[in-house]
Amino acid sequence: MKTPILIMIALAVPAMAQTTVKDALVKHWKTSGEFTLAVANTMPAELYNFRANPEEMSFGELMAHIAVANNGACANASGMPRPAMPAKIAEWSKDTAKVEVDKETAVQFMKDSFDFCNKAVASVTLERLDAVVGPPARNLTGYEWLWSYFTHTAHHRGQAEVYMRVKGIKPPDYKF
Repeated sequence: MKTPILIMIALAVPAMAQTTVKDALVKHWKTSGEFTLAVANTMPAELYNFRANPEEMSFGELMAHIAVANNGACANASGMPRPAMPAKIAEWSKDTAKVEVDKETAVQFMKDSFDFCNKAVASVTLERLDAVVGPPARNLTGYEWLWSYFTHTAHHRGQAEVYMRVKGIKPPDYKF
């Protein structure tokens, strides 16, 4: 009696484990968004203008930079229109030397950005993942847009965690 049950379990495990590249992208963009928002929310509002050194972006600018880049990459990959930037972020993007990005603006923009990316990644077709899309100067497939900017987010999130540690703040526990 045990043998048929063990055979059924053995056959079911590979079927349950199968996933597509798109499934993996959907899963990891969602997790990346949740984790990046946790990092953004952990930094106190009064430290959003903190720079590790004068040449670096402030913490708030770093959060805005992640969201701007995500919107562009997810729009290119999916073909969905890029969401408009909030007024404060649009002003910052025109003159980063004169406009600081506050926590409330940055966190909301980042949340909206990851909401957009989650919809874009979930809706992207397999054909679009394989097609070269976006501006002519950037010959990337839809998959490359999503993977490279997933990596871009991780890079800058790590940078943000260093800013937090410099200020004695423990970042949220890592999520993958």
